[in-house]
Amino acid sequence: MQKADNHRPQAGRPDISPELDLHAMTVDEAIPLVQEYLNDAFIAGMKEVRVVHGKGTGVLRQAVMRELKRHPLVKSFRSGGRFEGSTGATVVEF
Repeated sequence: MQKADNHRPQAGRPDISPELDLHAMTVDEAIPLVQEYLNDAFIAGMKEVRVVHGKGTGVLRQAVMRELKRHPLVKSFRSGGRFEGSTGATVVEF
């Protein structure tokens, strides 16, 4: 799993991680990273990514979903499936 502050492509690595991990972040910390990550992933040509926010109280998940609803590049999103993190992750389609 790749941490949020390290999702940008590295030298010699043309792609971006298919997953953004927001564990232990506040909403104020996470939302700007989600916005940047979605833009970067779309530019990199990804069709689908996973945002891992954890289950916890659900506050971060709700904030992420609010952001996904209004993000212009997001075609659709859903909670992760059984092997995708379940309600602790959101799968985003561009």
